[in-house]
Amino acid sequence: MSESAHGYTVLIPARLASTRLPNKPLADIGGVPMVVRVAQRVLSGTQKSARVVVAADHPSIVLACEQFGIEALLTGAHHASGSDRLAEACALLGLEEQSIVVNVQGDEPLIDPTLVQSVAQLLVDRPSASMATAAHPIAGLEDFQNPNVVKVVLDSAQMALYFSRAPIAWWRDGFAQGITELPQPAPLRHIGLYAYRAGFLRLFPTLAQAPIETSEALEQLRAMWHGYRIAVHVSDEAPGAGVDTPEDLERVRKFFA
Repeated sequence: MSESAHGYTVLIPARLASTRLPNKPLADIGGVPMVVRVAQRVLSGTQKSARVVVAADHPSIVLACEQFGIEALLTGAHHASGSDRLAEACALLGLEEQSIVVNVQGDEPLIDPTLVQSVAQLLVDRPSASMATAAHPIAGLEDFQNPNVVKVVLDSAQMALYFSRAPIAWWRDGFAQGITELPQPAPLRHIGLYAYRAGFLRLFPTLAQAPIETSEALEQLRAMWHGYRIAVHVSDEAPGAGVDTPEDLERVRKFFA
């Protein structure tokens, strides 16, 4: 690699409201709020020069981050999506058009910091891409058929051709009698980690929603529908699961204990 993504910014959007887990960003994990654990995890990687900022919708999150030495800023509480919150954070930080921004969710305290670096580096290596993300091979039939597991298919340059909740790519002959085994090569599960160029991130919320985005309920399809390219880093392993439920929280607490 002739150039490194060393100057990128990691933005961690954090909403206080959560239907399944109240005050989720501030959930205690070994004496540290969850969103702080996420920031610390990213900062623990070998790439120490990345700037890590929590984009919060409530002053209590900003205060909690500052108490642990994590940079945080207050964004509006009105945003309809995480992308809108990230776009505001880019503006508040004054990031230049070509600056690389990585979106790490605030409920993933087990995120692999090297995966964050790999996705950021993709935008350096793929000048034609406006976004980058990650995927890993699917190992089980249940995940392949599960509509909550998003699948992605790639071209020869590892650019996304399509994302879907359906089982893709469809094995015409092998699935004639139903899905009883996985096709080869193994289908890919999308990992919800994104890198953007800051200029595109500011543009994205202004783009009209795409019919395929509404149908699949997948926001990244809006970018593709409007002709923007998404590069995909393929990881050998699945990332650590995020925290959506009280059971997830207990599992993560045991890990840190």
